[in-house]
Amino acid sequence: MLVSSVGSTLAFDLGLAPVFADEGPGRLSFGKLEPLVALMQDTPADKLQRELVGKIKAGTDLRTLIAAGALANARTFGGQDYVGFHTIMALAPAYEMSRELPEALRPLPVLKVLYRNTSRIQQFGGRKKEVLRPVTPAALGQAPAGGELLRSATRSRDVSRAERTFAAMASQPVGEAYNHLQYAVQDEVDVHRVVLSWRAWALLEFTGEEQAHTLFRQSLRYCVSNESGNRRESGIRSVLPKLLDEHRLLDRKLGKRKGGDGWISELSQTVFAGTREQSAGAVAAVLAEGYDPEDVGEAMSLAANQLLLRDPGRESAIMHNGKKQVGSVHGDSVGVHASDAINAWRNIARVSHHRNTVASLIVGAYHTAGQAGRATAKPYPRAEHVGQVRDKDPKTLLKNADGAIREKDQFRASAIIHRYGELGHDARPVFDLLLRYATSEFGALHAEKYYRTVSEEFVKTRSAFRWRQLVALARVTASEYGNTAAGHSEARELLGLA
Repeated sequence: MLVSSVGSTLAFDLGLAPVFADEGPGRLSFGKLEPLVALMQDTPADKLQRELVGKIKAGTDLRTLIAAGALANARTFGGQDYVGFHTIMALAPAYEMSRELPEALRPLPVLKVLYRNTSRIQQFGGRKKEVLRPVTPAALGQAPAGGELLRSATRSRDVSRAERTFAAMASQPVGEAYNHLQYAVQDEVDVHRVVLSWRAWALLEFTGEEQAHTLFRQSLRYCVSNESGNRRESGIRSVLPKLLDEHRLLDRKLGKRKGGDGWISELSQTVFAGTREQSAGAVAAVLAEGYDPEDVGEAMSLAANQLLLRDPGRESAIMHNGKKQVGSVHGDSVGVHASDAINAWRNIARVSHHRNTVASLIVGAYHTAGQAGRATAKPYPRAEHVGQVRDKDPKTLLKNADGAIREKDQFRASAIIHRYGELGHDARPVFDLLLRYATSEFGALHAEKYYRTVSEEFVKTRSAFRWRQLVALARVTASEYGNTAAGHSEARELLGLA
């Protein structure tokens, strides 16, 4: 079987992942949102934006469009299509991007992702090929309806068993069902596994909690699909329970002890350069010592950021899901993936119960570590790059950064933003510059998510280190420039912006 030979993640990339049989007759329906959801599925992509702009002008807000797009995506793909699940993961970030734009421009990032969404739905086969169907809850009997039970079901490779088990848990409070799901998510280190889970939770603000089961099912099915084939069992399955027990983390209250800058740097270096077991052990140890989970997560985020700043770039060009030239670092690069993943692990830790807070951080450390094999000895931009930036005026620096991005000069763009931050200038104009390109460029499916990751991590990172996040985003922006997103020009024209 080809899926077995290439591995589950690559199988998704190639469109070879198995699509499971429907779990029940009939179709899911979404009440008052159903007409808009159906429009997202049925409208030809070349006619979609005119329809959506008409609805915006008639008073439909962007939040409603995001909700309908998410439900159309979930019902169609069920977490079983590479472009499909990347698109649903981009919906909430696109909305957050829109909030940072002037009013006339706000629909642009939302329309960009919705166009991609419907295009892929049409390619997939539309409503005739819907993956998610109504599912009958299992009768759990006396079995404890917890995360261990759901994890056992996902490990069984039986999608029907996993779906029916989770459906039986759907009557519980949304937070409890989500906590049960995390046991399965933590069973493997895979960027799509964790980011899909986090973005499903984030989309509840748009769809309402009544759609939680539909959104969470995507994550569940992804976990089951990853059990397929002759894959080696992930080491985290033995490392996590060992560390939880060794440090008695389930019996300890979460601490509030703050780490200084030196402590942050040391833990970050351990996670960046250590083995996966060493990094997970270090995080478990500092949690046991009472350090604040926010400080622990900050160090892990900076480790992921180093993977991007020290990335030598791709050794060969790749045309899959957008052109990624030699030396590029955008799209599914190790640093972008690591940063998006740790952002998701941190966010899940914030909304979870005690066990999953500590488990998410331990698994996040294990996930981030072990990826520095190609990393350069020093991060970019190097001293020689920064030394060439002699301007101090913020407007001049921003103009020059814009020029460097358009020239696809990663090192010059990142050096200018490094210098801009070093001089103490306001970060907002830099975000505005980079947001423009996160909106217009395709970004090989990752532009929206990574922009949002940097926006969140910048705020959560102390002043001594936070500009590293924007420097990395400047580098990624220069890398991805030159591949305008499909439908972007048409959207501008329809909005009267062309």
